[in-house]
Amino acid sequence: MNMKTSNKSIVQHIVKQCKSQGIRHIVFSPGSRNAPFAIAFDNDPFFKTHIIHDERVAGFYALGISQLLNEAVAVCCTSGSAVVNYFPAITEAFYRRIPLLVISADRPKNLINKGHGQTIMQDEIFGKHVKTFESFEDVKILPNASIEICNSKLELLYQEPKGPVHFNIHLEEPLYETSIVDNDFIPKKNNISGNHSESIREVIKIINGKKTIVLCGQNSGGTELNNELVQFNKNTNVLVLNENTSGLCDNGYINCIDRTLNSIPKEQIESFIPEILITIGDAIVSKKIKAFFIHNPPEHHIAINYSSIGIDLFHCLETHLKTNPNDFFSQINNSDLIRNTINFESKWKTIDLNAKDRMPQFFSTENSATDIHAFYLLNEYLNNDTILHLANSSVVRYMQLFDPIKSIAYFANRGTSGIDGSMSTAVGSAVAAPHKQHVFISGDVSFIYDSNAMWVRPFPKNLKIIIINNYGGSIFRIIDGAKTSEQLENYFEAHHDVDVKDIAKGFGFSIVEVDKLEDFETSISHFLNHENHQILIFKTDRIENPLALGRLFKYLNND
Repeated sequence: MNMKTSNKSIVQHIVKQCKSQGIRHIVFSPGSRNAPFAIAFDNDPFFKTHIIHDERVAGFYALGISQLLNEAVAVCCTSGSAVVNYFPAITEAFYRRIPLLVISADRPKNLINKGHGQTIMQDEIFGKHVKTFESFEDVKILPNASIEICNSKLELLYQEPKGPVHFNIHLEEPLYETSIVDNDFIPKKNNISGNHSESIREVIKIINGKKTIVLCGQNSGGTELNNELVQFNKNTNVLVLNENTSGLCDNGYINCIDRTLNSIPKEQIESFIPEILITIGDAIVSKKIKAFFIHNPPEHHIAINYSSIGIDLFHCLETHLKTNPNDFFSQINNSDLIRNTINFESKWKTIDLNAKDRMPQFFSTENSATDIHAFYLLNEYLNNDTILHLANSSVVRYMQLFDPIKSIAYFANRGTSGIDGSMSTAVGSAVAAPHKQHVFISGDVSFIYDSNAMWVRPFPKNLKIIIINNYGGSIFRIIDGAKTSEQLENYFEAHHDVDVKDIAKGFGFSIVEVDKLEDFETSISHFLNHENHQILIFKTDRIENPLALGRLFKYLNND
């Protein structure tokens, strides 16, 4: 079958290789210099193209598609400052090992820094935040060396640790000319995996019969790993500490780390320290567990992660296995590991269950229209099989105080933990999985910061947005130091009087807003199950918010 495409050989080859690597989704931002790519991708029915005007939104939107489908996604922009606006999403993808291909169109090299418009130094602009970079020239016949470089560098998207790749293409005018090519091509998705051959025999000897904690960070794994971890957790000397962004869930885990750590008597801390700490997955949200292990280091820290970045979180790393945690725990479960010699798990579980049982009692008497009460009700009424997207930074921390719901998938941009792009990421994920209900929970500052995400058209109807509006960055009223500073209101919290309702209305959204506690419960139930409105706003008391959180921790601590 013949197909119309751009007449530029480098464009034709990159498009062909994207198809070969199974890159189906291409996120475009309108421009002129990237016109050859728009022509080529749009004319090939294999690709699904998305048009996002704001490049910062586009980068996170692509990240949202990739994290949901677990496949590489490409973004394509024109020359100049457009490519710089990808940077926040690229750093997030780099630290979360998400495969994004950046295709940036550029002016010819001889025009750089000569005063031409939309021209900056785009080559290697992302520095060390991409796995690899390549610059390509616009030539009639593509050299074999360029073909080999293009192919080999695209494969790096899939090789562990996965991550972003940047191609910068110097394109000559004219930009809009076309040619006809043969489209008889069968795509084959690249399925390159990392080396899983590391022996764990020595590690089994190290952990044999000792008090062991497994700490699960973001994107630790799925059902297969969960099954292996549940089996390993049956050992009484083993405890699993889990965060809701890990992709894992079981009643046998401790899933609310801060809630449990808060309730451990200070005089008993030493007996809760493991001899062995095994970490899997990526970012850890809990500041309390970071402080716990930094001040109380285990005898041995074993990290199981393909990445070498960020794994020595507690400054006591001794063993790093670049292997799949599924294989690791499978081999341990099938070994002759000494089990059930110490009842270490019960110490933690007793504290955890007591704190969990006291949560409903607290909220039965707490009558404040605060953030913590809104999150309590959200966890009561979230529907099964929801895909939940959490903005930074107080939102993801509040959610971790409540036990995860097994049928819900939790996502958050914890690679760099920035407030930029949270809503854009949720929008991309909702577009990628239109048959699922998606819920995005955000603070007002994150929502305002990423409000251009509402510019996406068509906006996914399966995404509901919940805004906790406390008129500022409430996290700074919780953090020690910031909350007592004279600069709190202006410089840290950045208190404002912007009406988020008016911003949403400006983009054509229907909104329901509540500010009384007695309306919180009925509004969230109706909004999630019956309401046609797409945005729900809880107005909470910014002064009372940190006080209510303090009361909760004090109550859970039996004080």
